[in-house]
Amino acid sequence: MDRTREISGFLRSRRAKVSPERAGLPSDGRVRRVPGLRRDEVARLAGVSTEYYTRLEQGRARNPSTEVVDAVARVLRLDETEREHLTDLLASGARPARRAPARAQRVRPGLHLMLETLNHVPAFVLGRRTDVLASNQLARAVLTDFDALPATHRNLARYYLLDPVARERVGDWERIAAETVAILRFEAGRYPNDRQLADLVGELTLKCPEFTTWWNDHKVLRRTHGAKHYHHPLVADLHFSYESFQAPGDAEQTLCVYNVEPGSETAQALQVLASWTAPERELPYHQGR
Repeated sequence: MDRTREISGFLRSRRAKVSPERAGLPSDGRVRRVPGLRRDEVARLAGVSTEYYTRLEQGRARNPSTEVVDAVARVLRLDETEREHLTDLLASGARPARRAPARAQRVRPGLHLMLETLNHVPAFVLGRRTDVLASNQLARAVLTDFDALPATHRNLARYYLLDPVARERVGDWERIAAETVAILRFEAGRYPNDRQLADLVGELTLKCPEFTTWWNDHKVLRRTHGAKHYHHPLVADLHFSYESFQAPGDAEQTLCVYNVEPGSETAQALQVLASWTAPERELPYHQGR
C-alpha cells in the first residue's frame, strides 16, 4: 500500500463524516463545497496548527505524539478500531511496517478438537486475510465446503464476494460483504507488506463490482460478534448469533462460533442438516456375510 495515500484517504473520509454541528462549531454562514469538517477546523478542535494537521493528513508528519493522535481521534469521533487503524498508518514512518509471517498458518490439535466438540453449531477458525484454516461439519454445510476447495480459495472474503452461491445464501449480503471488506482494510493497515493480502485485494477489485466502492470508504472493522442469516436450500432460513474469540497463544487466529437458541427453529433445522450431511460410517466387516 501507498502509506501516504492511505493516511490521507482515511483522515479525509473520517472528517467528511463529522458535521460542524456535531463537532459543536457555530455556523459561519458560508456554503461548504464538501461535507464535513475543514482541515483548519479539525486542527483548531484538536489543539494543533493547521499547518501541522495538513502535514499529518498528507502523511508528512513524523512521529506524532499519542496526545495528538488521541486529540484527532476525539475530534473525528473515531471508534476503538478506527483509532488503532490510524495508529498503524501513522506509525509507518516511525518504525518498519509489520510484515505478515511467510510461514503458513496451522491450527493446533486442541482447536481442531474444539471444533468437533462444537458439533451442534457451525464453527470455524479464521487466520490472516480471513483465510479459513479449519471448519466443522455444520460450518461446511451452512456456508460451503471449504475443505473441498483449492487451498488458495479457502478464504471467507473470497467466498462472500466471489462465490455466486453466497449472494443467494447469505442474508443481507451487502451488509455482510461490506463488513468483510472493512475487516480486510483493517488487516491491510496492520500488514501493508502482506503479498497474499495484496493479491487477494487485487482479485476482489477485478472480480467483484462492489468491492472498489466499499474499499474506498476506508471503513475498518474487527471480528467481534453480531447476527448472521442464511437461506439454506435444504432447511430454509437459519438465524445465528455469532461470537468471535482470539485463539489463546495465537493472536492471528480467531475462533468463530454461530450460536443458536436452544429449541429454536434454527436449532431443529441444524439437527436435520447434520443428519443429512453426516459422513457415512464404514460398517464393520463380518465373515460369512
